[in-house]
Amino acid sequence: MLYSGPAFSAQALGDGIVELKFDLAGDSVNKLNQAALKDLDAATQAIAKVPDVKGVILTSGKPVFIVGADVTEFTGISAAGGEAVAKGVLGVNQMLGRFEDLPFPKVAAINGVCLGGGLELALACEYRVMSTAASVGFPEVKLGIFPGFGGSVRMPRVIGIDNAVEWIATGSDKKPDAALKDGAVDAVVAPELLRDAALAMVKEAIAGKLDWKAKRAEKLAPVKLNALEQMMAFTSSMAVVGGKAGPNYPAPMLALRSMQESAGKGRDDALAIEAKYFAKAATTPQATALVGLFLADQAVKKASGGWAKKSAKEIKQAAVLGAGIMGGGIAYQSASKGTPIIMKDIRSEALDLGLNEAGKLLSKQVEKGKITPEQMSATLARIRPTLNYGDFKEVDIIIEAVVENPKVKKAVFAEVEGMVRDDTIIASNTSTISISFLAEGLKRPQNFVGMHFFNPVHMMPLVEVIRGKQSSDEAVAATVKLAQKMGKTPIVVNDCPGFMVNRVLFPYFAGFHMLLRDGADFAAVDKVMEKFGWPMGPAYLMDVVGMDTGVHAAGVMAEGFPDRMKPDFQSTTEVLVGHKRYGQKTGSGYYTYAPDKKGKPKKSAYPQAYDLIKGVVADRKEFTPDEIVARCMVPMVNEVARCLEEKIVASPFEADMSLIYGIGFPPFRGGACRYVDQMGVANFVALADQYKSLGKLYDAPKLLRDMAAAGKKFFG
Repeated sequence: MLYSGPAFSAQALGDGIVELKFDLAGDSVNKLNQAALKDLDAATQAIAKVPDVKGVILTSGKPVFIVGADVTEFTGISAAGGEAVAKGVLGVNQMLGRFEDLPFPKVAAINGVCLGGGLELALACEYRVMSTAASVGFPEVKLGIFPGFGGSVRMPRVIGIDNAVEWIATGSDKKPDAALKDGAVDAVVAPELLRDAALAMVKEAIAGKLDWKAKRAEKLAPVKLNALEQMMAFTSSMAVVGGKAGPNYPAPMLALRSMQESAGKGRDDALAIEAKYFAKAATTPQATALVGLFLADQAVKKASGGWAKKSAKEIKQAAVLGAGIMGGGIAYQSASKGTPIIMKDIRSEALDLGLNEAGKLLSKQVEKGKITPEQMSATLARIRPTLNYGDFKEVDIIIEAVVENPKVKKAVFAEVEGMVRDDTIIASNTSTISISFLAEGLKRPQNFVGMHFFNPVHMMPLVEVIRGKQSSDEAVAATVKLAQKMGKTPIVVNDCPGFMVNRVLFPYFAGFHMLLRDGADFAAVDKVMEKFGWPMGPAYLMDVVGMDTGVHAAGVMAEGFPDRMKPDFQSTTEVLVGHKRYGQKTGSGYYTYAPDKKGKPKKSAYPQAYDLIKGVVADRKEFTPDEIVARCMVPMVNEVARCLEEKIVASPFEADMSLIYGIGFPPFRGGACRYVDQMGVANFVALADQYKSLGKLYDAPKLLRDMAAAGKKFFG
């Protein structure tokens, strides 16, 4: 053994070849944390001192190659400020430069996931061999940054500017065929042949059959395009990338500017430029928020994993009560992930609708080449439509998805409870009604939980698992396990009207309705809130949700929280519902809708809406964008804080991810808690106090006031 450290070891293989193996101690994956990078440098210097070394193969001792840098270290690094960040990445690049400059060829054997910093280390080798089971890429833009360990310098020199821009600016993973086609790797082989292929390649380089010095020189020199060609390549790229990224995601454009400025430089000068732009990206609020989201996602997965471990129950057979679009979506999701499901309704027409919904979703996957027709048939075979309870004794969990009416739901629960085993879990897909209330009258309330899917089921990642007053840990845990098996992100919340997501969404709608009451134009409000980062403004969202559904849910919330959610005025949405304008599903609401070329509803201005709501709104008044944002967002954020106060949701991590996954909270803002942190808790409380005259929705709760007084934050 030439070297042995906590992350890297160097072993002589004979014929002057050394295997440098990355096998991070105490971790299931390899990641380039600060300790691992220092160990890499120590291993590099140890190899450099060994006489007669002729070549190196870089391998992994784990099923993955390298997942990237250690994101958990990022927050502390970025908090140090731009100058410190730039200095830090330059230090890492000096280490990678010493590895790259070893006076012999190096071949990376990429056996699994190779992302971010892992790919940057592989690029410091002259050659890369990739397993057919591996994937490579630069996902950094998804964290608000871009490759800062030499990736934005070496990649354009290896695969060309156009390809490098696409790899770096989109952040997408690449499969072996695409990586080979673009020139990011030099060979693709079966997993069992990978190590031998890397050895064969380094031997060919040592023998002079491969010109490894030319491969290295290519990375050390400026990009092989003249100034005019560079200008054309970057100008066209900036137009495309800028249009897609928009103003709220600066990292892709900062990456392009770095690549453009450094293209005419040698490696070391180019790396200094990369460090400067990387520091700019790393210290943006977007980077802080997006890295925070990544960490929040990990925390949520850890929390749900903890719940899942509490249950030994395996859900082998599921059932859904109520077909239609929602029931069909749930059936599709269960069947597509391998769990057979019975779909029961009282009408054959509803069963047909549910089966058609599942078939439509599967057909789209066949058209896109994601599944075969045989796989589609197998999935549909796992959905068993029925008009009776004949096979319900074999069911492990029942998901109720009938009409959002407590009397109907209670009648269904009372009926089905007598048709199933004593250990069968019954889960309600209600979006607003208290689980504890719905459990009243059940013989086995400990087996009853909420399992709130979001529409459309196949697209929305969140499932709220709601724990009623009598729900058992076993029932909650088994439901979490099923949600995970269905490919969803479950978050366990305690019971209250609206649970977590809808409870905080309706104060947002209330702020919107008060704005309209006071003279705001709904189209102007939508425009401001979409610029704030929401995928659609509140009027458009209400149209998409269905205004009759929205009015019904608002009534449930008003009954549950009358002190702040029971309005003393008639809302514009209620007026439109009174005129049978329910939004997209009826072709008109706040906007009017007509099918576009693809058959999807496209909105346009609906002047009649203004006439219909005249009686409940003040004369038109202009509000500043800041006023509109404050009046919509303050009620939502206050309600999130109340949910944390009341322990409806366990942590700020889970609160933020609920909003991101459930209703599309702007990811670059990181969620409601991160939004408050970045504004400053005291500043948010002061903002809320400006609008206290509008009612209790705008009164910052005790949690926020205490945090402001103590100078505390939700994170860090």
